[in-house]
Amino acid sequence: MDTLILLDELKNRGFISKVSDESNLESILLNSDITVYCGFDPTSNSLHVGHLLPLLCLQWFQKYGHKIVILVGYATSLIGDPSFKSQERKLGIPTHMLNWSSQISQQIVDFFEKNNLCSPIIVNNYDWFKKINVIDFLRDIGKFFSINKMISRKSVEMRINRAGQGISFTEFSYNLLQSYDFLQLYKKHQVMLQIGGSDQWGNISSGINLVRRIFHKQVFGLTVPLLTQDNGIKFGKTENNKIIWLDSNRTTPYAFFQFWLNISDTQVYSFLKLFTFLKISEIDQLKRSLENINDAKLLLAELITKMVHGINQVNAVKRITQSLFGGNIMDLTKSDFLQLKKDGIPYFNLNSGINFLKHILVQSHLCSSISESKRVISGFGIKINGKKVMNPEYLFCKDDQIFSKYTILSKGKKNHLLLCW
Repeated sequence: MDTLILLDELKNRGFISKVSDESNLESILLNSDITVYCGFDPTSNSLHVGHLLPLLCLQWFQKYGHKIVILVGYATSLIGDPSFKSQERKLGIPTHMLNWSSQISQQIVDFFEKNNLCSPIIVNNYDWFKKINVIDFLRDIGKFFSINKMISRKSVEMRINRAGQGISFTEFSYNLLQSYDFLQLYKKHQVMLQIGGSDQWGNISSGINLVRRIFHKQVFGLTVPLLTQDNGIKFGKTENNKIIWLDSNRTTPYAFFQFWLNISDTQVYSFLKLFTFLKISEIDQLKRSLENINDAKLLLAELITKMVHGINQVNAVKRITQSLFGGNIMDLTKSDFLQLKKDGIPYFNLNSGINFLKHILVQSHLCSSISESKRVISGFGIKINGKKVMNPEYLFCKDDQIFSKYTILSKGKKNHLLLCW
């Protein structure tokens, strides 16, 4: 493949925020394969959807024949990246972060393999930082960093000027550590390009400069944009401030799928370019031919859910969605109900005593009063497991309990509640 086309494709898809010395990078890419890296600090036991953009950018490079290195930053996570953070991070527990390092490493390997790509080389920066002598580090590395430049960086300046905040030397030193990562990866793996979010441009630039000062070689940096949703909420979060994780134990595939279905209409086609490998010409054709924007959202949600969770989970999500919105509730499996209970739809715990429908509607807040519940039931507005109920005095029975445990209570077409007996 012509690698110059790769950079053009990344631009056309919206991947590139900044790139250092683009003309020289294009020239090198045109004539040889290179090694590219991106770092992820294990600040939790899972990555979230905000990490997908750099991961997909890496996958584009791999598709064009380049070697990928993933750096898991256990050492840097112990310090905390201050970039554009409004206040000092709370220091994490080292044993937790060590476990999270392993979990994130496996998650990234699985993500590449699910997309039929080779597993990247994975390294941990603690492997070199644990051997460092602080005096040697300050003498050999610290002398190449200008305090004046570090203070003038916007991400640091914002913290210094924020009343009552400031920045500790611990977080201030993060810039040196990430730069040293680039130096070590150039030395050990001949890494020529670092990819990161746009908030990492200062750290990446420092790494480029450090490699140049010590090895007298040119390396490069590329940043991807930090996305926001049209409603102003940070990308990867729901309106109630829930993070959408890539780990199915933290965010179910159903909730993951629904997140993509609920993005703004204005972002659908740009997200198809960023988050799928569909050809741009195919996406443009879809934009011209699809009359309903929801069809494009459905395609986006299916492709990304398959990419992260696999085809079996896509099928499960589609089954749940179809069952809730017009299908047969009895088609749901036990694992489907577990997804719904975890974060799919609201749920309400019940005992096995006498339970009148009209009372449960009020207790679960689907109706505000007994009189409203009677009115809604009489108006055929309530369904139990997909079947309309017409009796205001309806009493739940064993037959209403699927797998002897679950009941789907619906008010209208959109309000669903999982009753757990």
